[in-house]
Amino acid sequence: MPGRISWSHPGHRYIFAAAAPGTWRTTQSPSGHSCTRGRPSGIGSGLAGGRRALRGLTGARLWHRLQWLPVRLVIARCSVDYAGRLSAHLPLATRLLIVKADSSVLVHSDGGSYKPLNWMSPPCRLAEEPGRWVVTGKSGETLTITIEEIVSDSSFDLGVDPGLQKDGVESHLQELLAAQVSVLGEGWRLVRREYPTPIGPVDLMCRDGLGASVAIEVKRRAEIDGVEQLTRYLELLNRDPLLAPVSGVLAAQEIRPQARTLAEDRGIRCLVLDYDAMRGADDGALRLF
Repeated sequence: MPGRISWSHPGHRYIFAAAAPGTWRTTQSPSGHSCTRGRPSGIGSGLAGGRRALRGLTGARLWHRLQWLPVRLVIARCSVDYAGRLSAHLPLATRLLIVKADSSVLVHSDGGSYKPLNWMSPPCRLAEEPGRWVVTGKSGETLTITIEEIVSDSSFDLGVDPGLQKDGVESHLQELLAAQVSVLGEGWRLVRREYPTPIGPVDLMCRDGLGASVAIEVKRRAEIDGVEQLTRYLELLNRDPLLAPVSGVLAAQEIRPQARTLAEDRGIRCLVLDYDAMRGADDGALRLF
């Protein structure tokens, strides 16, 4: 029976397509990419050699050229059955099926926000035949999608993704605070960023208005672990007679109540940072109060 099987390799998804016995067909992705590399052993490099190598094989084993496949979006009326450590069934309904370039397959409904109803994480193998998809995971679990009707089937080449660029990460907070030490108090000055200790660098080492040493740990969200980390730094820094006494400041966009309680109990000052104001994105003139 004609059909196809696809699988992934980092950055590529390949297809093994089935056709009628004795035929040879070259397929291309919607983006126009095709590839002849990676042919299984025993299959010749030329068309005639390929036919000779395929002689005697059934249609389900016919090899089609490897190809780059973009993300595929299918809207279909389908039911879904998962078989693995547990079993799960989704009755017949209209759903969105996503096949990504990393070979993962996701089944979405119109609700549930970003979370799919069911999915198979890569590496996995998709065997596709008329009216039925079978997705097999690395441990042998299967996701069987029985398709009654395909409403839409589209493929798109998304290109190379640059990745998520987070705003307000700790490194940027540290950079902003180092450039605006006056946020910490009048007369403060920066000694060094990433001040070394035997167990790792403390984010900022400063001198306060009186010239005393202050170690500052910068977090986006400060929790108890951050307090413990700064406590260890202070213990080691206070062993240095050129620095001691060294006090501590825990600076963050958000400080959890438990972290604040522990920090204050240990004599560590807590400072909430206004990220928008520090980067100049907060115009106080526009505030209502």
